[in-house]
Amino acid sequence: METRIAVFKGKGIRKTIHKGEWWFSVVDVCGILTKSVDAGAYWRKLKERLKDEGSEVVTFCHGLKLKAPDGKLRETDCADTEGIFRIIQSVPSSKAEPFKRWLAKVGYERVQEIENPELAIKRTRMLYKLKGYSDDWIEKRMRGIAIREELTDEWQNRGAQEKKDYEILTAEISKATFGITPSQYKKIKRLKRENLRDHMDDFELIFTMLGERATTEIHRTEDSRGAPKLKSDAKAGGDIAGNARKQLEKRIKRPIVSKDNFLEQSKKVKKLPKGVV
Repeated sequence: METRIAVFKGKGIRKTIHKGEWWFSVVDVCGILTKSVDAGAYWRKLKERLKDEGSEVVTFCHGLKLKAPDGKLRETDCADTEGIFRIIQSVPSSKAEPFKRWLAKVGYERVQEIENPELAIKRTRMLYKLKGYSDDWIEKRMRGIAIREELTDEWQNRGAQEKKDYEILTAEISKATFGITPSQYKKIKRLKRENLRDHMDDFELIFTMLGERATTEIHRTEDSRGAPKLKSDAKAGGDIAGNARKQLEKRIKRPIVSKDNFLEQSKKVKKLPKGVV
């Protein structure tokens, strides 16, 4: 499941792909439209009122797992574009009209991306560029995304059914590649809700790709099926990347896993005087 943070006038709105469409957090939308100090409580009261009135709006909502402020996945009411429009009509707010226009634009962009996936890739590249990432880093990151999608497709086709299965398999590759799980990795880099891979440097991305690409190839070569075999393959693929990492570390005499934030590193480099490396 793909999850992201959409931004409306500086405010974050959690969204996720469900049934091929963007679904948005109803609580986040209510918070923006009402400026309520407790958007969750506001939505619960509104939902009860709508139910009592016999409104169909609540039936447009579906409980989906999104990242909470503490970084954990929690189920929250979400609605697609049509559902959010219906909910907005039930919320008296001067912000409703510009929000509707913004939401329609987001929905339209998603339709464009489904028809032409290359547009989604271009938008992602542009977002990384605007954040200050270098072209070389962006190329590696985009290649890593493609490799990751290939791997998750294999997992889905070979018996991994729940998001928890994906997390277990990903952790298995990470442990074999870097000696730590993704959650431990995030603690080292002092990350909370941020995407771990967006804070990796070149070598960290390269070894992540190697572990996942090797795992994909093992699945295909051995026609692996079922969670136990997929887990064994994940460790094997991670071991290949892990052995390569250890050899490099021995040669360059420093660890690959770093607490540094790659974007912060790149900014520091840019500030150095000419001729200083």
